[in-house]
Amino acid sequence: MIRNIIFDWSGTLVDDLPAAWRATNYVFRQAGLPELTLEQFRAEFCLPFSKFYARYTPHLPMAQLEKWFHQHFQDVQDTVVELPYARGFLEFCRRHDLRTFVLSSVHPKYYEMQAGATGFAKFLERPYVQVHDKREKIHDILNENSLDARETLFVGDMEHDIETARHGGVFSCAVLTGYNTLEQLRAAEPDLIVEHLGELGDILEQSGLDLDGWIRGRSVASQRPVVTVGALVFNSENKKVLLVRTRKWSNLWGIPGGKVKYGETLEQALRREIKEETNLEIENIRLAIVQDCIHSSEFYRDAHFVLMNYVCNCVGEPDVKLNSEAQEYRWATLEEAGEMPLNQPTLELLRAVENRTWIQS
Repeated sequence: MIRNIIFDWSGTLVDDLPAAWRATNYVFRQAGLPELTLEQFRAEFCLPFSKFYARYTPHLPMAQLEKWFHQHFQDVQDTVVELPYARGFLEFCRRHDLRTFVLSSVHPKYYEMQAGATGFAKFLERPYVQVHDKREKIHDILNENSLDARETLFVGDMEHDIETARHGGVFSCAVLTGYNTLEQLRAAEPDLIVEHLGELGDILEQSGLDLDGWIRGRSVASQRPVVTVGALVFNSENKKVLLVRTRKWSNLWGIPGGKVKYGETLEQALRREIKEETNLEIENIRLAIVQDCIHSSEFYRDAHFVLMNYVCNCVGEPDVKLNSEAQEYRWATLEEAGEMPLNQPTLELLRAVENRTWIQS
């Protein structure tokens, strides 16, 4: 049974990725190097961060690099915000009397500012910060706080966090809300990968905090195919379609949609999901194709979906407001969409739609 949770800070409880990316690019500019895109930064950054800089700036002392980084990070520090579901999960921990700690490389000054601004400090028993190699600290945390490794879960967003959990003999959970990509986290082989802390809370609630039992013997119901609905949403002029990019589909582009709830018709579920995820009302709903999606390597966890794919139009002028499930949206022509990095089910839907005579030009 889980009684203790150790959190990474950055990318797990707070979103400082944009700030860290901008500060790193400032370092690169001072060093005369080309800047990284956000996706390049996510793919390349690692801990201990000395390994990251050794690849790009082996000729510069770490003290100088850190000075440049902190010079700029202080200017963008106010962009750091709490991640969706983080507060709710910390409240879940308090309700269930779980002991909570932080193990992070974050600078103490930034931790104090961010923990104070979010109010998260009151939920955390003890922070261990400015730890460059967490593997060297995990056993100290267990010993100093009399934590049983078999009752402890380490939650983080990077490969180094998973390695640290393994080094300490504790359970590991990777979240997709931070620095490393799904591919990188899978390679680290955590005990569990979740989209966000809200999903982790649901799992712990359903399992009665028996994470080991949940991992070893997931219920038969969880192995059954799940029916989902999704739609390629055209604007009212039928000129462009809405695509969204999500972490849970390996940061590929796809269509909005989700699971059908018990008692819902397919159309009711589609209207609800589109409204929840994009704020759009839809009309002129037509079934396009039905797809099997079984053990997709693009999806963040093993699953078997039956995909009910539709096309439709948004009502009036689109006012897209994404919820936390997607990170970005784009309106594109069918031709433009075909050039984007799409997940495989969306690519199949796009191909089918392009050949349908009822799609107006």
